[in-house]
Amino acid sequence: MDLGLTGKRVVISAGAAGIGRVIAERFLDEGARVFVCDVDEAALAKLDGHHPSLTAMRADVSKSEQVGAMFDRIETELGGIDILVNNAGVSGPTKMVEDVTDTEWAQTIDVNVTGGFYMARRAIPLMKKQNSGVILNLSSTAGRMGMPLRSAYSTSKYAVRGFTDVLAIELGAFNIRVNAILPGVVNGPRSRRVFEEQAKARGVSYERYLPMVLHNVSMHSMVEMVEIADMAIFLASDRAPHVSGQSVGVCGNFETYRSPPEN
Repeated sequence: MDLGLTGKRVVISAGAAGIGRVIAERFLDEGARVFVCDVDEAALAKLDGHHPSLTAMRADVSKSEQVGAMFDRIETELGGIDILVNNAGVSGPTKMVEDVTDTEWAQTIDVNVTGGFYMARRAIPLMKKQNSGVILNLSSTAGRMGMPLRSAYSTSKYAVRGFTDVLAIELGAFNIRVNAILPGVVNGPRSRRVFEEQAKARGVSYERYLPMVLHNVSMHSMVEMVEIADMAIFLASDRAPHVSGQSVGVCGNFETYRSPPEN
């Protein structure tokens, strides 16, 4: 099936590892030209020479000047942008609200919300100029239900959904589609780290806690990173020409975050 992504210019934040890396690989598989940024220099080093259609550079999306420098390079090397994937995010603290520090709160909001704003602000004029474009914002199941011990993260991911809704309304007349993807429990190191912290806070082991969390998911299973990438590919493709302003869950139907009591 031709998804119409050959030659498309794709920019992905935090694209050197994890979900971002898998998304980048899928776009490359479809023949796109991919530009990724990341703050993980070790992960970026592994991308050196990885693919002729892949460009990578270090940039912290929470820093406006670094995003500006990156887009200057994107304009020079790619001549514009067709698809923006705002993937960069941090997991934030796993604490009761009263224990969250100023620094922890600010860092979570700066990366997860403000970073996406900085990226979109630079991409939108380029998309308007060509009267086309797609913006995909990575939110989370935590962006549609409150999650205890995750106040900063959950708040930031609700904000991502709100930002998505506003952009979709503002940009529809310019043939620019904007959607949010809401992953559930993703099988990867970030989720494991978060759930290890939550298990510790509740005084149980990770092995015992994870099934308690998955009890809240209708399908009782984790999501693979490639499933998030496949959704991104579809939403960015010509197969979704009128899908905009949507928050699409890839979560196996995560019903509630309240774990059942231990037996």
